[in-house]
Amino acid sequence: MIPVLAVFMVLPILTELALTLADLGVIGTPRLRARAYQYGAFWAGLLDNWRPNYAAQPQTMFVTYSFLHANLWHLTGNMIAFVVLLQLLRNRLWGWRFVLVYAGSAVGGALGFALLGTALNPMVGSSGALFGLAGAWKWLDWSVIPGRRCRTLIAARDIAVLAALNLVMWLTEGGALAWEAHLGGFVAGAALMAALRRAPDQ
Repeated sequence: MIPVLAVFMVLPILTELALTLADLGVIGTPRLRARAYQYGAFWAGLLDNWRPNYAAQPQTMFVTYSFLHANLWHLTGNMIAFVVLLQLLRNRLWGWRFVLVYAGSAVGGALGFALLGTALNPMVGSSGALFGLAGAWKWLDWSVIPGRRCRTLIAARDIAVLAALNLVMWLTEGGALAWEAHLGGFVAGAALMAALRRAPDQ
């Protein structure tokens, strides 16, 4: 699991540190962040008629955006959430299944943003993938609740709480919140977890 953590945790941290140092003029050029976004952020326009910087960009951006962040505070919040979710999923989602859910949720977050979003600005951050981990966690909890009616009511309550949390974040951040990516990631994570639980171990 250590190599996975290196990719999903250490790489975003090192990337943001480098971009922050460039913003401050310590290394490279202050334009480094803009260049990183230009090549690695999710741009919905690339799915329409925008010209990509390289041939595979319309495909790779579905994952690369999750390794970039807006600033150190954005990164810190996401990394704290990542550590908390790792603890909640400990011994419940590990190894290649964890990789599949995380990466699939990042793609699901990008799809949610592409289908529901209207902003032409770039989208960055690992929150789509993190909401996918939250979706996997909640699906595991819901799956052991006896009774369909009780399970439905608890799932509805949990989803309402997450929706309220997103509304609060959207208001406090002045609308600069990719809730579409959160929704897409959550749905993808829950769906992938459901599929994995139904699949044979071998």
